[in-house]
Amino acid sequence: MKKQTALKTILIISIAGLFFSGYLSYGEVFAKVCAATALGMGTCTNVQGIPACVYGFFMYLIVFIVSICGLKSRN
Repeated sequence: MKKQTALKTILIISIAGLFFSGYLSYGEVFAKVCAATALGMGTCTNVQGIPACVYGFFMYLIVFIVSICGLKSRN
């Protein structure tokens, strides 16, 4: 698989992850509703007082930024 193809695939997956984790994060942080329980996916968990989906959102954001930087590089 070529580098550009792999980076584009990673970019698409990170965008999907951003939308999904962003939806869950919004529900927990602003609406104060556990969207994961409503969707039948389990229970909401907190890590040091912060919802776990917020960590996921920032991890996908980092992957998104790194894949964009990789696609913009000339190598």
